Amino acid sequence: MKPVRLAIAIAFALSAFAAHAADDAVTPQKATNLGEVDVTAKLDEARNSLSPDTGSSQYVIDRQTIQALPLGDSTPLNQVILQAPGVVQDSFGQLHVRGDHANLQYRVNGVVIPESIGGFGQTLDARMIENVKLLTGALPAQYGDRTAAVVDITTRSQKQDGIGGSVGITGGQFGTLNPNATLFGREGKWSFFLTANYLENDVGIENPTSSRKAIHDHTNQVKTFGDLSYLINDDTRLSFMFGATNNRFEIPNNPGQDAQFGYLDVTNFDSSQLNERQQEKTRFGILSLQGKLGSTAYQVSAGQRYSGLDFTPDDIGDLMFNGVASDVRRSNRADTLQADFSTPLGDSHTLRYGIYGSFERANATNNSLVFPADADGNQTSTTPLNILDTSRILARTYAAYLQDEWSIGSQWTVNYGLRADKFNAFKPESQLSPRLGVVYQPTDSTTIHAGYSRYFTPPATESITPTAIAKFVGTTNALADNGNDLPLAERSSYYDVGISQKFGDAWTVGLDSYRRNVQRLQDEGQFGAAVVYSTFNYDQGKIKGDELTVNYDGGALTAYFNFSYNRAVGKRVITSQYNFSPDDLAYIYDHYIHLDHDQKYTSSGGVSYAFGEGTRVGADYLFGSGLRSDGIVPNGDHLPAYFQLNLSVAHDFNLTPIGATHAQLALVNALDRTYEIRDGSGIGVGAPQFGPRRGVFLSLQQDF
Repeated sequence: MKPVRLAIAIAFALSAFAAHAADDAVTPQKATNLGEVDVTAKLDEARNSLSPDTGSSQYVIDRQTIQALPLGDSTPLNQVILQAPGVVQDSFGQLHVRGDHANLQYRVNGVVIPESIGGFGQTLDARMIENVKLLTGALPAQYGDRTAAVVDITTRSQKQDGIGGSVGITGGQFGTLNPNATLFGREGKWSFFLTANYLENDVGIENPTSSRKAIHDHTNQVKTFGDLSYLINDDTRLSFMFGATNNRFEIPNNPGQDAQFGYLDVTNFDSSQLNERQQEKTRFGILSLQGKLGSTAYQVSAGQRYSGLDFTPDDIGDLMFNGVASDVRRSNRADTLQADFSTPLGDSHTLRYGIYGSFERANATNNSLVFPADADGNQTSTTPLNILDTSRILARTYAAYLQDEWSIGSQWTVNYGLRADKFNAFKPESQLSPRLGVVYQPTDSTTIHAGYSRYFTPPATESITPTAIAKFVGTTNALADNGNDLPLAERSSYYDVGISQKFGDAWTVGLDSYRRNVQRLQDEGQFGAAVVYSTFNYDQGKIKGDELTVNYDGGALTAYFNFSYNRAVGKRVITSQYNFSPDDLAYIYDHYIHLDHDQKYTSSGGVSYAFGEGTRVGADYLFGSGLRSDGIVPNGDHLPAYFQLNLSVAHDFNLTPIGATHAQLALVNALDRTYEIRDGSGIGVGAPQFGPRRGVFLSLQQDF
């Protein structure tokens, strides 16, 4: 039996909006070589066979869906993923899936891309995507390390011989300017895909106030991606993927704040004049050999990723407001090796197995200015001191998995396997993790799935900064010398069950429920002035939730609706306790509290209607009941609910003989509702952030 998609997978795929211009339209330079196209299709099919289609919940967003979003291809990747159920938006572009803090794994063409340090820069660009799958729930054994969700991206590629591409620009309010160019082609055994874009605007980071225009919030961002492939023979392909980003941000200011410390003869400082900045860089390159040996499909990849972050403070201002001004430098270089294999055994079994390894070198430097202080933290001098705090971490990750997909008759599919993980940075930690997924399809219109996965999640090496607490004793940056300095690997048991039901040809309804029991639950917080995240652990955690999806595909009219409930709580902080107040630590020691990223209700939806071949109107929305804030107890309250409505209209103009000109007008936050994502309170939250204000943007794209 052909493997069936799990609950909601088919449903979300049907939510693709009506298409506009044909994707990857090119003017062929010569007749298509059908043999080469067939070889490429066969190799793509072999690569796809490496990943099972069972054992987890799958949400598919294709290229047409992305292009139909209000900003189309200019939509940041995190905003694309927000269209899936169970995904919660946070400040600095962060995402939370099913009650987890970050913990997302990104794969491009089946290859793991190690995560970047950046707090809010987006590394990958939507223009590179043919389709993206969000895999959640009880994942099969081949998925490990980052397990809240797997963002599995298939890149665009040229389908026939010739050269093609597009150039375009998006512009609009808040100083937005976003030119882009894409080039792709195929010639003989070679094929390539290249894309690059530049973005600048005045809303690089969420505004810390409710005003329409943020103060000191300009950003410049450059992103590139490339994929070069060579067909060695009919069964073997060599490819090289690479990407680079360079993102610069001004940290927005919150006016009207009172200085807490004196600096030399200065006692007042206008907080609207602060000049903090942050730069984030990411580079990656991956060489892959992929193909078939007899009936066995394989892909072996070796790669390297470099990520760097530089935070530059306003020395005088940061000292006067925070008592510390830290010039923060972080870098992380990861070397990776990944090998995946798939071998069919008869008509009923497919054996999948593989290995993964990474070696990371993480460096952190905090060059800080602080004031002398007494034992109670009171400033004793207005002349600052300089303290240099450096650290280096070497981390090794090893993993191996073995799993079998067993088709039983025409209605049952069982995917069972075992994964072994080992992580060694400060001390060796390891786990052997069983996985089991079952899919039952009693009719062509009904799919039921259930699964169990044991997870082992190492701490994110790039978010670990061992602090020399003793260096800051007697200063305004003194930290409590208590608890463990370094985070631990998280261990959890995940249970997932769901059903997908089709009604006629147009309607699909899905329901999914999940539970997760966690030991050493990992969380992250932004502690201090720098917009940098640090990892800590709760001793215990409990996460549960439910998801409902409804999809309609009526041809010209398509629509989708997602609604999610989630509850995520943790108890007893057991690492990095110096980041918390003694009162908070004492309460959390004996009580479960909501995690700072826990949002009880989340919803997204959209509708699109196509008028003929070239015109389309659409609308989509985001709703949330509010992230956590402090109440009587830590994280005991939540922010007010929010609703953001976006509208768009698009039309294709045949103005030139080389291809269609696509125009798209977007109205973001059409109701101009002011809402707060964070208010600066709660465990692990540094500053307030507000959602986007109403903005009008126009995109023009010319294919050739």
